[in-house]
Amino acid sequence: MLCSARELKISDDAVGLLILPADTPVGQDIRQALNLDEMVFDVKLTPNRADCLSILGIAREVSAITGTPLSRPAFAPIQASLAEILPVKVSAADLCGRFSGRVMRHVNARAHTPKWMIERLERSGQRSISALIDISNYVMLELGQPTHIFDLDKLQGPIDVRWAQPGESLKLLNGNTVELDETVGVIADQRAVQSLAGVMGGDHAAVSLDTCSLYLEAAFWWPDSIRGRARRYNFTTEAAHRFERGVDYAATVAHLEYMTRLIVDICGGEAGPIDDQIIALPKREPVTLHAAQASRIIGVAISPSEVADIFTRLALPFEHKGDQFTVQPPSYRFDLEIEADLVEEVARIYGFENIPVRLPVALNIMREASETQRSVHPIRHQLAALGYTETINFSFVDEAWEQDFAGNASPVRVLNPIASQLSVMRSTLIGSLVNVLSYNLKRKAGHIRLFEIGRVFSLDPAVPAGDLTVAGLTQPQCVGALVYGPVWPEQWGAASRLVDFFDLKSDLVALFAPATLRFAPAEHPALHPGRSARIELAGKQVGWIGELHPRWLQKYDLPHAPVLFEVDINALRERTLPTVVEISKFPPVRRDIAVLVSDKITAQELLDEMQKARADEACKHVQQITVFDEFRPKVEPGVQSSQQRSLAFRITLQDTAGTLQDATIDLAIKTLVDRLVRVYDARLRG
Repeated sequence: MLCSARELKISDDAVGLLILPADTPVGQDIRQALNLDEMVFDVKLTPNRADCLSILGIAREVSAITGTPLSRPAFAPIQASLAEILPVKVSAADLCGRFSGRVMRHVNARAHTPKWMIERLERSGQRSISALIDISNYVMLELGQPTHIFDLDKLQGPIDVRWAQPGESLKLLNGNTVELDETVGVIADQRAVQSLAGVMGGDHAAVSLDTCSLYLEAAFWWPDSIRGRARRYNFTTEAAHRFERGVDYAATVAHLEYMTRLIVDICGGEAGPIDDQIIALPKREPVTLHAAQASRIIGVAISPSEVADIFTRLALPFEHKGDQFTVQPPSYRFDLEIEADLVEEVARIYGFENIPVRLPVALNIMREASETQRSVHPIRHQLAALGYTETINFSFVDEAWEQDFAGNASPVRVLNPIASQLSVMRSTLIGSLVNVLSYNLKRKAGHIRLFEIGRVFSLDPAVPAGDLTVAGLTQPQCVGALVYGPVWPEQWGAASRLVDFFDLKSDLVALFAPATLRFAPAEHPALHPGRSARIELAGKQVGWIGELHPRWLQKYDLPHAPVLFEVDINALRERTLPTVVEISKFPPVRRDIAVLVSDKITAQELLDEMQKARADEACKHVQQITVFDEFRPKVEPGVQSSQQRSLAFRITLQDTAGTLQDATIDLAIKTLVDRLVRVYDARLRG
């Protein structure tokens, strides 16, 4: 069988067939011939351990854990045979803390990369490109220092390490042309920008097989100056991945020497002196650890001598005085800043497997649960029992949603959004619910009931900074729900209809029961102006309810309007304590009344007024008042409307001491009617 290396899954090289060396013994096992039995470990690192993004870093860890001495790569530095130095100016100290460079000439870029290097690169996920590029990648993988090689003949004049200027652009090695601004670091010559600092080189000064003169660069870029720059242009690189986490700022010269030795050994050439400019390096403050504190946190008695041994194995310089250790973090350990970091080092080298399992011992203080406040979970269960399905969405949303559904022209913006359409923090749940509805409608769902419990975010200068608050930002937790489609799934026993405002309102009332809600007509940017209401509880606004505004139906491709509500979850969590009420064994009495009022007066206003009248002694037996009918006189053509309507109420009366007499009932009804006549100029219909 004739196969390429890619088809055999041993390389990414798919150009032509895999040709074995001519001296390969016939009949030899292919695994042995290609050294395929070498063991490869995939190591997953936490973001703070950038020092382990190299073979040297992993070797340091293995040495500390096992006690085996560390063997660094041995090589003889190249003596400078050229006097040439390329002038370099570092104009931005907040971009580059150290810049090391060297000129090389008479290099054979067409030399072949040694087989051993190709195999190591491929086992590390790197494809062999050319000898010079392979050497640069190899040094990065072995020692952890990303470097860059420029074609010296393509550079014009001195190099300037600076922040980019608005309007500048750069064609990168990957073929993309990016627009630069003053927040992006660059390496430029007198003609143009030649490299995106710490991220990727430019195409113009890239080395090729015809290159014979080189400029080698190894630098320390401040992590904050590199972090997020590659992602801004929708790609990432091995160099940016390391620089944004921090590389060893003390080893740029040593790594440059090692790369020079490999280039001379493989490609030949002559080297000039290393130009090493130190501008501003990180100031590493000593970190203090007390052995007793480490023992308390770890839960095992660890003696000062054991701590000293662990720090020695980790190659951490320290001073020891009694129980106190003062450690000077090495230049490659950016994760050692506080005492807890050193406690972690002691624990992992001591061995988590050597720490015995012990149950925590503490006073178990029983606290009485609040009867006036419920948690979020019963609210979830109640909504699920009402037929709703919970959805969880990003708190980041499209800025257009904020304008459409909240009328919010100043949303809380995300500094580094994960996607362009997730650039602001939501101030309402409505946009997220409508988006989920649209998603389900595209998949032919019909009967949709959704709810979400989540935080919303808006600017509020009155909010101070605190343990659980951010200055100038309010972030309340809300619950939102949406209903769409038929009231119930299609069935033979009853005609179906679309859900309306009152269907959702009944669910909301059940959710708040036994508390009584008040619904006041009001307008909201997301809701139909004639079919929306402000939700009030105890005289305080707690949310909104209504149909989606018609203008958004076409924009979001909805056949008809869903009905939504959104309320502050704190209002739902608060509840009144139950009270014991005697159940009367005597029959209730129901009386219906109909009153004529101005059509500008709402039924809720009349209900509120009659509720106030229940405090009167004559109305003490009134148990319930509900509205059950509305009548508007038919207007004949040419006759002006009376601007009045009739509202009918059902009043339920009951006494626990005996059957109510007609006189008591009549007095209660008269008291209620008189109140409506006096306050709203109502007229009792005959």
